[in-house]
Amino acid sequence: MNKYLQAKSGEFQKTIDFFKKEISTLRTGRANPVMFEGIMVDVYGSKTPLNGVANIAVSDARSMTITPWDKNNLKEIERSITEANLGMGIINEGIRIRITIPQMTEENRKELVKKLNEKMEKARVAMRQIRDEVKVAIEAAEEEKEFGEDDKFRFLKELDDEIKKVNEELEEIRKKKEEEIMTI
Repeated sequence: MNKYLQAKSGEFQKTIDFFKKEISTLRTGRANPVMFEGIMVDVYGSKTPLNGVANIAVSDARSMTITPWDKNNLKEIERSITEANLGMGIINEGIRIRITIPQMTEENRKELVKKLNEKMEKARVAMRQIRDEVKVAIEAAEEEKEFGEDDKFRFLKELDDEIKKVNEELEEIRKKKEEEIMTI
């Protein structure tokens, strides 16, 4: 791997990791605590992540319980989850909150696949931007006579091969998530 590609290889991995994190919040019809990532609860005068003030447990495939560490925060937690508008049933049991996940309809599933594809396209755009940065660096170095034209074409081929490999990995992740979403 050439030095221009090596300089950006960390960014390729960051893009893949970001894509994985982005799609992990998409509902698949099964209970998953990741669904609550990004929900902030206003407690003790500051915004705190939900998993920082409560225990989130999966009861079964369709329900979860959220048990606050301080019972005084129960109403704030309930309000934050309600405001997040996740399309789930929220039941305050007095000592914990029970979350029920409704059965997903075919329409819901298709809408989630659309969102998945939008996130995939954003990841591809990010990859193209990184590729363009590497390509510009290689071409500028060749202009500066750091190496010959043969090396330039070899470096560009390595770049294309790496981009192809990363895009295949992204596509594999997308297919797996789509399968999870469409499984009833």
